[in-house]
Amino acid sequence: MEKIVLLIFFIYGTIFGSFFNVVGLRVPNKTLFKQQRSYCDHCGRTLSWVELIPILSYFIFHRCCKECQQRISPLYPVIEFLTGILFAFTYYRVGWTPTLALGLLLISLVIPITVSDVIYQKIPNKILLFFIPLFLLYRLVNPLTPWWDSLAGAFFSFCLIFTILILTKGGIGIGDLKYFTLLGFIFGISRFLLLLFFSSLYCSIAGIILLKRSKSSLKTKISFGPYIGLATLTVFYFGEDILQQYLQLLYK
Repeated sequence: MEKIVLLIFFIYGTIFGSFFNVVGLRVPNKTLFKQQRSYCDHCGRTLSWVELIPILSYFIFHRCCKECQQRISPLYPVIEFLTGILFAFTYYRVGWTPTLALGLLLISLVIPITVSDVIYQKIPNKILLFFIPLFLLYRLVNPLTPWWDSLAGAFFSFCLIFTILILTKGGIGIGDLKYFTLLGFIFGISRFLLLLFFSSLYCSIAGIILLKRSKSSLKTKISFGPYIGLATLTVFYFGEDILQQYLQLLYK
């Protein structure tokens, strides 16, 4: 039974992942609701249901549009598969608890922002504004302990990231500032600091790899959003365990 539930979460995750990918690609250029139904980005043709099957349709039609034969980005099946895995793993990790809703909300926030930042180097305000009331409602029903840690986390994260933004003279973007502020509200101060550490660590590792494998320089702009998203999920899944291990080492 448990395996069936995991499979169901994976399938639904791939379906939502397909939509999240479209949101990330089309919200920044204001084409999300250009047509009522899904369409090909190249020829504008309305897609049939068989072309909308997550992951499978990409391979059924040999990675091309059925009509215009233009290549379809591999980003589509990658995001669909990744979202399916994350949905299933979230259920596996937390089960049928209120935290499941938080995990699915975080995935729904992280995926389209990651896509948007990778492609356009933008974190759209519209995506953040859509999720703010959802996370506010979640924290009203499931507050942190103490309850004011959400407000303190948002204020602290805003002040800290704003200071970094000023000191680095644009080394971090306004979109990152807003993203971090929302995450500070969601996680509170202690987990936000852990999130900031991991996002900086992931970005540094990626930067070093880029420097070694390409002609990138220290001035090359790297999208920070994907690493913030990866750190967000790291803290959600493993943050409590990491903090507990740290405190045990600290007080040994």
